[in-house]
Amino acid sequence: MKNSVVIKSNRSGMTVILDPEIPFEQILTDIASKFGETARFWGSVQMTLTLAGRPLTPEEEFQIINTITQNSEIEILCLLDQDLNRTRRCEKALNEKLMELSAATGQFCRGDLKDGDSLESETSVVVLGNVEKGARVVSKGNIVVIGDLRGMAHAGISGNEDTVVVAVEMAPTSLKIADYSAACSEKGKRLARGAAIARVEDGQIMVKSMKKGFFGS
Repeated sequence: MKNSVVIKSNRSGMTVILDPEIPFEQILTDIASKFGETARFWGSVQMTLTLAGRPLTPEEEFQIINTITQNSEIEILCLLDQDLNRTRRCEKALNEKLMELSAATGQFCRGDLKDGDSLESETSVVVLGNVEKGARVVSKGNIVVIGDLRGMAHAGISGNEDTVVVAVEMAPTSLKIADYSAACSEKGKRLARGAAIARVEDGQIMVKSMKKGFFGS
């Protein structure tokens, strides 16, 4: 039997490929069934979504997102656009907003941090790239890596236990928050599936897949 809905996962989210010939109402029914059957596999996570295979109106996109969230514990953070020109406009607007925020609330680092690189910040820091093995990020505030964290990260270095470390992929060689250290593998073993957050709980660092409501809080 032909699959009308195919799900492909990637590092930070998923792509849902839709049959272009099947009526849209049937597509919604098949999406509900597919995500209902796989809800336990995905668990409670936040991720990006890309829709491919057929043209969709904004209203249809909204119905698909609602159908996914109603039949699973997945929270869609954003819908990735396959329109290159529209994507570039969104990236430009995002970059302008990031520069505005960096002046007011913290530090932004653009690009990958490679082996031997070191970034130290008096405020919270957002790395727009990967922190590769051999690189280190140290901050008195939070550390957010919009990419892979495979090097060393130390948040709340002045002793602030309320800080967090967030990464799209959490596989550090060293992870510290305030005076606490997490058990890490030198081989870069992932500490959680997909985007993850590390925080101090009950006197130890806990690393969990991103839950609903984190960005809202």
